[in-house]
Amino acid sequence: MPDTIDKTLNQYEEYVNPAMARLFKFMGLATTEEKAEGIYIYDNEGKKYIDCLGGYGSINVGHRNKEVVEAVKSQLDKMALSSKILINRPMAQLSEMLAEITPGDLKYSFICNSGTEAVEGALKLAKIATGKKEIIATKGGFHGKSLGALSATGRDLFKEPFKPLLPGFKHVPFGDIEAVKEAVSTDTAAIIIEIIQGEGGVILPPDNYIEELRKLCDKEKILLIADEVQTGMARTGKMFACEHYKITPDIICLAKALGGGIMPIGAYVATDKLWQHYIDAPMLHTSTFGGNPLACVAAMATINYIEKNNLIEDTAEKGAYFLQGLKKLQENYPELIEESRGKGLLLGLEFTKEGIGGMLMSEAIQRGLLVAYTLNNEKIIRIEPPLTITKEEIDKVLSILEESLKTTQPFAEAL
Repeated sequence: MPDTIDKTLNQYEEYVNPAMARLFKFMGLATTEEKAEGIYIYDNEGKKYIDCLGGYGSINVGHRNKEVVEAVKSQLDKMALSSKILINRPMAQLSEMLAEITPGDLKYSFICNSGTEAVEGALKLAKIATGKKEIIATKGGFHGKSLGALSATGRDLFKEPFKPLLPGFKHVPFGDIEAVKEAVSTDTAAIIIEIIQGEGGVILPPDNYIEELRKLCDKEKILLIADEVQTGMARTGKMFACEHYKITPDIICLAKALGGGIMPIGAYVATDKLWQHYIDAPMLHTSTFGGNPLACVAAMATINYIEKNNLIEDTAEKGAYFLQGLKKLQENYPELIEESRGKGLLLGLEFTKEGIGGMLMSEAIQRGLLVAYTLNNEKIIRIEPPLTITKEEIDKVLSILEESLKTTQPFAEAL
């Protein structure tokens, strides 16, 4: 039987998740993604979509970036996975590159496979390095859905079914430095923070908040873990979002775009001092697939592409241009859009009512634009296209959004 959309939806219903199949049908998504290039995805009928979700921020250098693809193809002809016995040259080379591009004195890397793994490793490192057990995180924060990372994540919807989670986690409001100070105890090992909350709704920190966190951690001898899984790799107009605030974390977590949209890879990078326990006992934290040659060469090609093509500066400029256009839409549709905000090409549209985002998504998809609301806040549409998007393509996105808002407006009034 040939593959058809009906067959694929049936497979989703029978073998993946029936609720997902129903959601696709409800949204009118009766097509499958077939191929992608640059900022575009093509479905099985040949329809072209502008990808403004970018694999939740994984496609910074564009779909099927030729330089990343060629690096992976070349490595595939040599060796795909590591023996874990002999010396792994690509992992060593990538670790050196990460030490060079991360801020301050961050030096040693552990290479893993995903963002949630990077967070898990960072939490373990914070505990063993300090001998303390408490972690302070923020409400609305998202750090992953494995058990330790989920314990740090700040939304009960994802956590409640799996309780009891790991003990020792405290959650405070994002942006409230006084709440952090009150939560600190003699057993606080670290504060974990998204510099900009992504899934929380593209929430930017208040003035001086990140700087004050750094000062507090220094004063209380607490580690600061920056979760840059979504904000790293030039997404915000700096290589890492913490650079906007001129601070260096003690541990930084990376993933998503690090693999260039080709290979899954994560990493956490820390200072020499913190790594001492792993130097004394290097087998305390390991990964079978982490640091595999394919993923490492993809990451190195990604870093080289970002630097060679000035994506950091370009993203800052194009992000400001895009945000200006979104603010114009906000002015034109104040009854629908409450706020437009963001930094670089991590942008958000917050709507006045729940339900508007879902309707706008559906209208935009029909017009060839892929967007989605954030996991922690359904009132907010997140916009994070590949950083290779042009200003002309940004204009096209803004035009589709305006058309979708016009169509949504009469129905939104009934909500």
